[in-house]
Amino acid sequence: MTAAWLSDVADRTAAAGLHRAPIARRSGATEVNLASNDYLGLSTHPDVIAGAHAAIDEWGTGSTSSRLVVGTVQAHIDFEDDVARFLGTDAALMFSSGYLANVGAVTALAGRGDLIVSDTGAHASLIDGCRLSRARVVVVDRGDHEAVRRALAERNEERALVVTDSVYSIDGRLAPLRELYAATRATGATLLVDEAHAIGVRGPGGRGLVAECGLSGAPDLVVTGVCSKSLGAQGGLVAGSTLLRAHLIDHARTFIFDTGVNPAAVGAAHAALRVLVADPGLPDRLLANARRVAAAIGADEPDSAVVSLIVGDPVAAVAAAQECRDRGVLVGCFRPPSVPDGTSRLRLTMRADIDDATIDTVAAVVRDALAGARIGAA
Repeated sequence: MTAAWLSDVADRTAAAGLHRAPIARRSGATEVNLASNDYLGLSTHPDVIAGAHAAIDEWGTGSTSSRLVVGTVQAHIDFEDDVARFLGTDAALMFSSGYLANVGAVTALAGRGDLIVSDTGAHASLIDGCRLSRARVVVVDRGDHEAVRRALAERNEERALVVTDSVYSIDGRLAPLRELYAATRATGATLLVDEAHAIGVRGPGGRGLVAECGLSGAPDLVVTGVCSKSLGAQGGLVAGSTLLRAHLIDHARTFIFDTGVNPAAVGAAHAALRVLVADPGLPDRLLANARRVAAAIGADEPDSAVVSLIVGDPVAAVAAAQECRDRGVLVGCFRPPSVPDGTSRLRLTMRADIDDATIDTVAAVVRDALAGARIGAA
């Protein structure tokens, strides 16, 4: 019975062009990788690799338990202190992934009898946090800060939480953070901003869109982020007040009941943070590269590292991504449910360590793949 049901679902998924399968990267592969989120190219930086090795030598390969048992090593604390200082907050807490950081923060800050206001651009981890919280959830159109303000003003609940990505992951556009923060302050709510695609990309020295908007360390503002994108490692972050950190340690289930981030990832993330602090021009180079490739393929000027190219049909999008791969360029391919029906797309995530000649090659490959996809779709 179960096998028949799963087989039927698999057939329908494949027929809709929505089947997915992991494709392993090969050691020593020569493709240009514009499908990852390694925005600053730090996952292979020698200092970052050395940081991971040093942490393994000192602490071993695994954290061995929950952070609240014996899974916290001094490396966790040192990194949390430095990343909080970098982000302009009083404290930070490291989770095993950005997904768990968002779920943990949302469910620890809102529950039954509270209100959460989210938008249609929220990452899946924020959506799942909203669902698990058991709070009443109001979903508004992406970027509609007036709708957020109305939902907050009309609520019956005493406590309210607004959640948003600062840089929307699908197309790299920016959320109106100043307006959202003003709405939360005016109505006694808290704003949670996921900076996963903004840290290392936007703001002074890559400190994120919150910093760019002059909101670093602002009251009733919570920042979440990741170490798996611009920092080239792994792990999630929640940053804010010391009281927030203490609250998460006591109430965030994805922190309490999860094994701590392994020492190698902590050492790598900390080393990557030092590289970024020492070279604050890296985000500028990244954005310049994104704008260059967007101009070359006829895309809108990007606000971040993400260059999004709508194909429409999921089968055509998969074919275009495969043509790029066959010609040595790895690009993302986003299909429903990651994007709305009819908006399947190629998604290029630019890097700071790509040279101009490589960008020109990428642009030519992507232009050809898109032309073929559109002819096929027609």
